[in-house]
Amino acid sequence: MKKKLKSLYLILSSLFLTVLNLPLAFAKPIFGHRSVAKPVITVMPLPSPSPMAIGENDVFSSVKSVYDSLHLDLNGLSRQAFVYARKGWQKLLSQGRLLNDSVMAIVDFSQSSDHKRLYVLDMKNYRVMFNTLVAHGRNSGKELASSFSNRAGSYKSSPGFYITQDTYMGNNGYSLKLEGIEKGINDKAYSRAIVMHGADYVDETWISRQGFIGRSEGCPAVPIQQAGQIIDALKNGTCLFVYTPKSNYTSRSSMLR
Repeated sequence: MKKKLKSLYLILSSLFLTVLNLPLAFAKPIFGHRSVAKPVITVMPLPSPSPMAIGENDVFSSVKSVYDSLHLDLNGLSRQAFVYARKGWQKLLSQGRLLNDSVMAIVDFSQSSDHKRLYVLDMKNYRVMFNTLVAHGRNSGKELASSFSNRAGSYKSSPGFYITQDTYMGNNGYSLKLEGIEKGINDKAYSRAIVMHGADYVDETWISRQGFIGRSEGCPAVPIQQAGQIIDALKNGTCLFVYTPKSNYTSRSSMLR
């Protein structure tokens, strides 16, 4: 009797569960071929940089960063000299005229010759390679270089941008040829034999004796002890900028426009 009741119970339970599941069997599937709406993510476009952000303000910030990070003001270099030098250096790089794209040299003739006014800068690694004395032409002035010429036999310095050439052994020993690239300002430098070389009169003993170093025939002469290293750092396609704040240079220079 118990077995029959148990069997009847199982049959009735099965029928009950079947009836309960019938609506689910005919229901439409929620997932399957029907697509499920995805959340919409709205991406707001970034505001375009203003012309100032990518123009002069950006350039000035970059210049300020390099100048200040190298503490060039503490070493006496005029900020204006650096701004001009970097502008010309970048122009020459963009024109593909420099073989050495990491080193830039500046002669700051706004300073007296008793100051270390030659700066050789590694622009990629942010370091000052050399900061030392450098001479100006004997007819450009005594302590300060205030008069300039592009004329042969003037014994004056010529301001502006130069591209260094190869080296040679001359009357002043190991020397570096310089190509002046500013027409009417320093483009006669090569024919005038304006070169970088070492000289014994570029020395602090001259400063203690007369208040300023000796002068050249127009060449940017450097201390003999450092000449070889400086020349090797600058030879073959490096930018050299000879700075003067004189308006008769800055107003004429095509490199600064």
